[in-house]
Amino acid sequence: MLNEKLAGLPISGIRAFDVIGSTNDEALAWCAQGSRDGCLVIADEQTAGRGRFNRRWVTPRGTALAFSLIFIPSAAETERLALFSPLGALAICHALEDHLGLQPAIKWPNDVLLNGRKTAGILVEAAWLGGRLQGIVVGIGVNVSPAAAPPDDQVLFPATSIEQVLQRRVDRFDLLRAILKALFDWRARLHTPEFFAGWEQRLAFKHQWVKISPDSQQAAQEQTLTGELLGIDASGNLLLRLESGQVKAISVGDVHLRPVL
Repeated sequence: MLNEKLAGLPISGIRAFDVIGSTNDEALAWCAQGSRDGCLVIADEQTAGRGRFNRRWVTPRGTALAFSLIFIPSAAETERLALFSPLGALAICHALEDHLGLQPAIKWPNDVLLNGRKTAGILVEAAWLGGRLQGIVVGIGVNVSPAAAPPDDQVLFPATSIEQVLQRRVDRFDLLRAILKALFDWRARLHTPEFFAGWEQRLAFKHQWVKISPDSQQAAQEQTLTGELLGIDASGNLLLRLESGQVKAISVGDVHLRPVL
């Protein structure tokens, strides 16, 4: 059924699992073995998935999408590796908009929100052999049914699922096709003005006051910043107007973004 659902897409290989630890780990290993561009790893249940800061992302059986897509970057794309994360977020947003009529937002740099709650996350990892880039793995997790969304007391940012928002069932594999199609479509526009406009148009908390705080491992060395979220620059950095009036560019790294309540 999966091959039928994905027919016509430039998928060059598929490894599908009933249960796996991490689709990203499998995809990285595939890169090391010499995968082709457009190879897909997907699992019905993921027991040791991870997000940013190595946080666990568990996918209960049959409740979500958990997959990793391998890209072999061109020379131009290699100079823009940081954009593969918002590429994943943009693709999810377009699939949710065009396929389901939803209005998602992107919590910089790469979480997708519905009604202000996290619905999807992206983890991009690179496979290297010495100084040579073997490939980029775009790992995506999407909460489809309510059982996929952890309770609020187990997460740092509240979560939801697509079916909770829509109040109806969703075909996971139709959604998978829509996301993969959008990934390939937007990849062709990586780093174009249209790419950045699409990203900024969906930016969550724009013109609202937010807090940017360091990861707990860095907290002793770095301070929390509070300011108005203005947008993003041409490098994908977040632009924050501080209380002093200074505009500061925040690079993607070990930081957390939260709205000021």
